[in-house]
Amino acid sequence: DSVDEQEKFKMYYEYREPVKTIPSHRMLAIRRGESESILYFLIELEPLRATSLLRSRILRVDGDWTPELELAIDDGWKRLLNPSIQGEIRLELKKRSDTDAIQVFRDNLQNLLLAAPAGPISVLGIDPGLRTGCKVAIVDETGKFLANDVLYLNASKSAASGAADRLVTMLAKYNVRAIAIGNGTASRETDAFVRGTLRENHLDSIFAVTVSESGASIYSASDIARQEFPDLDLTVRGAISIARRLQDPLSELVKVDPKSIGVGQYQHDVDQHQLQQSLETAIESCVNRVGVDLNTSSWTLLRYVAGVTERVALNIVSYRDEHGRFRSRKQLNKVPGIGAKTFEQAAGFLRIRDGEDPLDSTAVHPESYPVVEQIARSLDTPVGELIANPQLLTKVDARQIDAGAFTVKDILEELRKPGRDPREQFIAPSFNEKVREFADVQPEMVLEGVVTNVTKFGAFVDIGVHQDGLVQISELSNRFIKDPSEAVKAGQIVKVKVLSADIKTKRIALSMKALMGSAQKGSQSTSARPASSASPSLDEKLAMLSTKWKVY
Repeated sequence: DSVDEQEKFKMYYEYREPVKTIPSHRMLAIRRGESESILYFLIELEPLRATSLLRSRILRVDGDWTPELELAIDDGWKRLLNPSIQGEIRLELKKRSDTDAIQVFRDNLQNLLLAAPAGPISVLGIDPGLRTGCKVAIVDETGKFLANDVLYLNASKSAASGAADRLVTMLAKYNVRAIAIGNGTASRETDAFVRGTLRENHLDSIFAVTVSESGASIYSASDIARQEFPDLDLTVRGAISIARRLQDPLSELVKVDPKSIGVGQYQHDVDQHQLQQSLETAIESCVNRVGVDLNTSSWTLLRYVAGVTERVALNIVSYRDEHGRFRSRKQLNKVPGIGAKTFEQAAGFLRIRDGEDPLDSTAVHPESYPVVEQIARSLDTPVGELIANPQLLTKVDARQIDAGAFTVKDILEELRKPGRDPREQFIAPSFNEKVREFADVQPEMVLEGVVTNVTKFGAFVDIGVHQDGLVQISELSNRFIKDPSEAVKAGQIVKVKVLSADIKTKRIALSMKALMGSAQKGSQSTSARPASSASPSLDEKLAMLSTKWKVY
């Protein structure tokens, strides 16, 4: 009934595919088209094959009731079995596509949360704008808000000159080490202005980088933002979020509803309860893997630590505000709501830097401290020296330590890199300064970009023109890959070649394969494509019936 004005579903107007092999993203696209009243799909079954099978099971040679039974078989198939089987297959396919889509979302979210942090440095965040100006916020190395301003870059030359002077003054006054620019409207113009200002004033020690602002506006209007900054405007809160995202993506992104970050695949069409549960588990996994600084983390981050509820997280922050920074993990036992069980679950994931016990800055759990002390005694050295000089551990004879072999192995592994962040080292992407708008993108260009979303059919890449380009799965690698996640991940910096740029449909086709050398071509896999797997219950149905999609 509806009109597909943007022709999003054009490829499905006359489309058929076996149910057994249809991938999740096509299934979800067809369901989306049906929900928007643009498409109508049905499952096409072979009635003769089905009724023949039923006759072979029911009819007997020269039976007295053969004509009546044949009528019953035809009626039973048309009125009962066919609709029932179709309903079951539709449900099976929805479950299968939902599971795949949720896994894609979960993987993308994990990669974004574990993106490399710039670290504890002072940052100036800019939320770009044209008519309303660029909102600026400065945070110190712990993420504490220091100051804000508005810079008008596009009003006039004199206004731009004044904005440059004010920017330089703020950079010097607050000892800013980095500038984070949101990737929304006017981001490329703002980026050019900032880089030009840094270059003209010989501020080579300060770097500028564009960061994703997806979900920043959602955060700025949230209860969490109002609780953090009750007296600040929404736009200033957004600039603060942008600055903090550069410092530590994990700490800031946990404040935003994952579905607002923009890394899902048909995320609103899948089972929402299952999706929410999966994303919550992914966030908890990332937070516990990285660890949490007990003295600087917000309650929004602390609530994802194993064993810590939202109420306990708020109690930890309240205790910290009242009594000052934590000096040891043992102090957690004084926080209301933290009992022996909660302490046992959470303590190993909470870090205290420069505390009373050097082991509190590591992932070693307090119950294993005696084992570390035994290791230190075996080397006749203090525990602090052991952490400061991990090379001493090469002299440890694990067999002489009174603890399980696996426990000793894990402790030694942690002490070799005590408190080290498992995330990769931060590298800023570099966009082509001559490519700022869609019209600047031309075929054959080689550009650097950031992977923003990985789906089952390819990867979207931000090349700095406010419209992500798509690298189809066939253009990701010279070797056969079953899934795009085998080649790229969200947040990764990649080089791509432009295949086409259609300004009418706002679609940019990119390729990574085109930039890969002949050496990789020679080593590509020649193995046959593995058969698509399906759930046993679905296979049993498909063995009996030849089932295909037909879309109108």
